[in-house]
Amino acid sequence: MKNKLITLIVIIFSVLCGILTRDYYLGTLILVCGLLNSYYASIGKIYNYIFGALYSILSGYVCFRNGLYGIALLSLLVYFPSQIQGFISWNKNKDKNKQVKVRNFTVKNSIIIVTSCIISSLLFGYLLSKIPNQQLAFLDATSNVINLCGIILMNLRFKECWLVWLFNNTVDLGIWVINAINKTPNSMMMLLVSIGYLLINVYGIIKWNKMSKLNN
Repeated sequence: MKNKLITLIVIIFSVLCGILTRDYYLGTLILVCGLLNSYYASIGKIYNYIFGALYSILSGYVCFRNGLYGIALLSLLVYFPSQIQGFISWNKNKDKNKQVKVRNFTVKNSIIIVTSCIISSLLFGYLLSKIPNQQLAFLDATSNVINLCGIILMNLRFKECWLVWLFNNTVDLGIWVINAINKTPNSMMMLLVSIGYLLINVYGIIKWNKMSKLNN
C-alpha cells in the first residue's frame, strides 16, 4: 500500500512539474522514471531496473540535445545494458521478502574505488574536451564515472553505492543548475530529477544500512 501511494505521489508531482516547466511529455516521463527508479532501488525492489532502463534511454536523448555527449553515450551504451545486468544479478540474490541481500566492503575497496574514479574522470574529461561543442567536459566526465561506479556497486549489492551517488548528486546539480541558467532544452526538468535523486539517496543510505544489519 505504501509503495503504491508513493508511486501515485511521484506521478502527480511529475505531472505538476511538467506543467510548471512546460515540459509536458518528455520531461514528465523522465522525472517519473528517474524518481521511481531511485525510490524502488532504495528499498531493494528489483523492478527499479525497469524504470532505470527507460530513464537511461530518455535522459541520454536529452543529454545529447544539450551537448553533453559523454553522458548521452554512456546512458545508451553503458547505463542501459547495466540495468539488464542488475536485474539478473538481483533476481538471483533476494531474501524471503523479495528484497535484495545487501553487502558491505572494506577500506581496501574504498581506496581502489576513489583512486579509480579520480583517474578515470580526468582521462575521460580530457577526451571529451576534444569533442567539438562538448559542454562542461570535466564535470560531464566526473558525473559519468561516479554514476557508473554507483551502478556497478548497486548491481553487486554493496550498500556504499548510495554514498557514491550522494557525491555524484552534487556534481549533477552543478551541471543542471548551469544548464538551467542558460535555459537549455529540458534542463529545468533534469534539475528537478537531480534534486529528487538527492533526497532519495539520503533515504537509500538509511534504508540500506538497516537492510545490511538484518542480512548480517
